[in-house]
Amino acid sequence: MRAVDVIVRKRGGAELSREEIAFIVSGYVDGSLPEYQVSAWLMAVFFRGMTPRETADLTELMLHSGKVMNLAGLRDQNGRVGPFVDKHSTGGVGDKVSLILAPIVAACGVKVPMMSGRALGHTGGTLDKLESIPGYHTGLSEAEFRDFIAADGFAMTGQTAEIVPADKKLYALRDVTGTVESIPLITASILSKKVAEGSEALVFDVKCGPGAFMKSIEDAEALARSLVNTGTAMGKRIVGVITDMSEPLGAMVGNFFEIEESLDCLEGKGSADLMEVTMRLCAWMLVAGGIAKTVEEGLAACQAALASGKPRELFLANIARQGGDVQRFLALKGKYRSKYGRKLAAKDSGYITGIDAYKIGVAGVFLGVGRDKTTDPVYPDVGFIFRHKVGDWVKKGEVVAEVYGKDERSLEDSRELIESSLSIGPAKAAARPLIVKEITAL
Repeated sequence: MRAVDVIVRKRGGAELSREEIAFIVSGYVDGSLPEYQVSAWLMAVFFRGMTPRETADLTELMLHSGKVMNLAGLRDQNGRVGPFVDKHSTGGVGDKVSLILAPIVAACGVKVPMMSGRALGHTGGTLDKLESIPGYHTGLSEAEFRDFIAADGFAMTGQTAEIVPADKKLYALRDVTGTVESIPLITASILSKKVAEGSEALVFDVKCGPGAFMKSIEDAEALARSLVNTGTAMGKRIVGVITDMSEPLGAMVGNFFEIEESLDCLEGKGSADLMEVTMRLCAWMLVAGGIAKTVEEGLAACQAALASGKPRELFLANIARQGGDVQRFLALKGKYRSKYGRKLAAKDSGYITGIDAYKIGVAGVFLGVGRDKTTDPVYPDVGFIFRHKVGDWVKKGEVVAEVYGKDERSLEDSRELIESSLSIGPAKAAARPLIVKEITAL
């Protein structure tokens, strides 16, 4: 079998056999196929798509390209086993939901084995955010992962070389070849990784809007249904929640900034938009894990847990357990800012009618929040702090956001994007629903 023949068949719209897909996946993992041929295959899939059978085959082949964790029998300090439920976002701007959600859900008795990724395109990465905490370690061994889940109810890790190596390599290649938005590739990437970590149930936050990879509701729903259908066929309990990503989520965008905001949320000081999305996803995790019978019951349990202060304790305990310096983190909070900063001011008086999440995300790459290439470094102390959001009235000259960059040039390179992201009008814009649609086979 030759890679060029498989590429040409997919380019022509043919349905590939399991053997052909396996040839591409295994060849890329073992190094026998060069990146340029795998890139061509990814582009062919991007334009021609995959059938449900091809998507399922790709997911399973990626899953079994490495080790699959088994959390069965893992007991917490009270002797309880499971349930094991994770949540995954398809990527947004200012999306730090996972950081807030994991300790809340853990405080309610659900175990959260969270395997996360890095910045992808204009969207942020959970691992980059966590590693902005001094000393925090995300490269956990399987033994550490199990021990930390047993101790705190959740753990945050990246992919090791043994866990779904096919996804780790393809994920990075998709980011730099313009093939991120492919529904089959996203489905296989997400599910292979999430099933490999040992989750019994999964809740997917499928972002929709300018700041998401899925720009339209139709595309977001197609992805959500693909995830639900493929995951259900693999024997998992799956929920897909489509949420709005028109403007940045919450008040901060940036690696350390979003860690800061996460702690604010766990202390009851979170912005309304961020908390609405977070609590809805938390509630669905309790339903998927069998802890709550309805979303309303799940919401009540999560709100009670948040009010108790236990999620904040678990958040800080996890930082310490994964090598982070809690006291240093708390000392840096509110102060860890790049020396290169400027302010985004309102050019007119009126209501803020839009803050384009995509433009803010792309500007963040210039500033050092994200990456253009897989080898690019990210910076912990750069990003945005919004003083106003959509719906707020501002006066001409009033500061809408503080902007921090890695150097003066980054501020200048991002200036036009940032200024054009802000829309101001005489009338208040109609509120957009944050929870667009919910899809589940439960």
